[in-house]
Amino acid sequence: MDEKEFSRETEILYQGAHIKGKLVTPEVPPIYLTTAFNAEDLDDVSDMYAVKAYTYIRTRNPNRNTLAELVTYLEKGENSIICGSGMAAISTALLSILKNGDHLLSDSKLYGETIDLFDKVLVRYGIETTYVDFNDLAAVESAVKPNTKVLYCETVSNPMITVVDIEAIADIAHKHAAKLVVDNTFTSSVVIRPLEKGADVTINSLTKFANGHSDVIAGSVTASGDIIKNAYGLQVLLGTTVDPFTAWLCQRGIRTMDLRVQKQSDNAAKLAKALEANPYVLKVNHPSLESHPQHAVAKRLFENGYGAMLSYVMPDSREKINAFMRKLKIARYAMTLGGIRTTLSHPVTSSHSGVPEEIRQKMGITFGLMRVSVGIENPDDLIADFNQALEVFK
Repeated sequence: MDEKEFSRETEILYQGAHIKGKLVTPEVPPIYLTTAFNAEDLDDVSDMYAVKAYTYIRTRNPNRNTLAELVTYLEKGENSIICGSGMAAISTALLSILKNGDHLLSDSKLYGETIDLFDKVLVRYGIETTYVDFNDLAAVESAVKPNTKVLYCETVSNPMITVVDIEAIADIAHKHAAKLVVDNTFTSSVVIRPLEKGADVTINSLTKFANGHSDVIAGSVTASGDIIKNAYGLQVLLGTTVDPFTAWLCQRGIRTMDLRVQKQSDNAAKLAKALEANPYVLKVNHPSLESHPQHAVAKRLFENGYGAMLSYVMPDSREKINAFMRKLKIARYAMTLGGIRTTLSHPVTSSHSGVPEEIRQKMGITFGLMRVSVGIENPDDLIADFNQALEVFK
């Protein structure tokens, strides 16, 4: 607009609204904090819709689209959608595949709120869920029903750190014309890419290792073009998309993911070995350990280490566990994981607090179980810190 063409109350809305001059590609992509993009006329509007151009932020946004492109590359899929959280990714993916009367066959060892989604939400839409131990292939095979459409698991379970043989489960799913959906959050594409092992859909909570800095909430679904086309259509209607700034931050974090996760995985293996040798620790769960029941499976499927998540069991003393937590100098309690600093979580009072006690016991989640997300600190410092804090059990 020409200067002083209209009154101040009008000009204040339009002056400086559009970038002038020739634009070159910036070293860092800009953040497109706009809810909509302008069109010149009705013909332009028609053309924009015809080529799926940027029109409204809920349907498409440059930051979200470029993040989807990056995640698709990392997970070796055909396309991805980016959601407002990991739970939004799980719900959008499953609701785009399942319908009333379908059966979902799930691993019995899952994140607590994923179980809540299945038991409290999907059931309301006529979707039945059966839980079995996915480490028992015969039990998985026998639990498949004629209406089973999806088999669901986590690559590494939260918080027991069991490892699912994705290749074997994929064979069972495809034998029965079902799809295998895998939550890859605990390992990330640095350690394993489930789609390369036969899975049909990979889900990630980008909040965790992908972003890595504990400052965003986002999720992703990666699969074939047809599956993502259906998921995208549902996502637009449900409004589960992520905002541009979050997408921008997450993309920035992913640029260093390989470096971070490799270091975190190495640290986790060293800490797990040290904890296993500690006299006050009853059990350690990490796939790097030969004592881990799925060590051979993890060794076959994983690359670049065994992941940065571990859990271990202490005596069931609330007083002593509190004292242990207060004595730690480095690791701190946090209701998240995957960040650059080592954090703790107590499943009984956090992630699985809503799971009935009898089910928790079957899963092996006792009061003394502590989940650890290992960071990028010096491993010797971490080991020394845990060992000195564990002295409270003497």
